[in-house]
Amino acid sequence: MQENRLENIELKLTSMEDLLETLNHQVYQQRKKIDELEMLCSALAKRLKETSANANQTSLAHEKPPHY
Repeated sequence: MQENRLENIELKLTSMEDLLETLNHQVYQQRKKIDELEMLCSALAKRLKETSANANQTSLAHEKPPHY
């Protein structure tokens, strides 16, 4: 009886260790993906600002002066 309980506890512990390892790996993969997405988002925001600034400069160059 006591031996059975000990075996069950060992099995549960092994199962929990495997689960913990799997979850740690998943968290690591998610962190890598979040870092990639943050870098991509920053690059896109920078590109959008540059494009917007270039569009403003171009449109001002082609506008008629206010006295026309």
